[in-house]
Amino acid sequence: MPLGAEVDTRYVQIVLHIRLPRVMLALVVGASLAVAGAAFQGLLRNPLADPYTLGVSSGSALGAVAVIFFGLNLPFLNAFTLPVVAMGSGFATLVAVLSFTRAVNRTLSNETVVLAGIIVSSFLGAWLSLLIAMSGDELRQVISWLMGSVALRGWSYVGILLPFFVLGFALLFVCRMELNALMYGEETARQLGVNVTKRKYVILMGATILTGSAVAVSGTIGFVGLVVPHMTRLIWGPNHQDLLPLSALAGGGFLVLADFSARTVVAPTELPIGVVTALVGAPLFGYLLYKNNKQKKRGHVA
Repeated sequence: MPLGAEVDTRYVQIVLHIRLPRVMLALVVGASLAVAGAAFQGLLRNPLADPYTLGVSSGSALGAVAVIFFGLNLPFLNAFTLPVVAMGSGFATLVAVLSFTRAVNRTLSNETVVLAGIIVSSFLGAWLSLLIAMSGDELRQVISWLMGSVALRGWSYVGILLPFFVLGFALLFVCRMELNALMYGEETARQLGVNVTKRKYVILMGATILTGSAVAVSGTIGFVGLVVPHMTRLIWGPNHQDLLPLSALAGGGFLVLADFSARTVVAPTELPIGVVTALVGAPLFGYLLYKNNKQKKRGHVA
């Protein structure tokens, strides 16, 4: 195109209203999942923890699938019924997990939290499978949503997600020093003056806000919250003051690249973004675990 020539308005519309919001949504979703994963891994002292550990994603997925299955269209929400209901069901899942945990163990121990998350997630997963099995014409839409996508969402979805990302990230960043202390165990954290139970609630709330809102607008996208913070921790260290923002940048960049690959690898057909993240993330995480185990063995022998 000659310098100074007028740009076709069609290209402007495509860039501003289709491509750019898609990139921005992938950036924020990836950042949300990666930061939530970093927080869960630090809180639970488990590199295999991810944003879906507490079953929040199952709750959000069940809410979204219910909207599709029953054709719900709430007043005043209209097209935003699905993400709003998905977010609400995600938060309801957190309340259920924490309530069950408190009933079993008032100290909110990590083991009880994880087990409660597994129980609630399994229960919700059964209902999710039931709705899928009963789906007729909605089945393709349900499966497509569950595989994850950031396509054709528009600026409105970016606007829905961004405030939740800011709130969730702020809650976790405020607790960055407590996350550092909790990595050494709850008893050590208490000796350092950390109110463990209170901070756990704040961290779980922040991570749930990030996870629930991300799943609500994009569906379930695996491995971003598992692999990205793990890699970031290996490269830059475990200090959450650096780990949280760096995980956000790395997670956003990773999902943008994954979405670009999903759109172009077998064009004009578009792959679900969750398939791409799994194809890349699973082997990469397996390699990281293998390498980490080898290093531990060498250190033990030495």
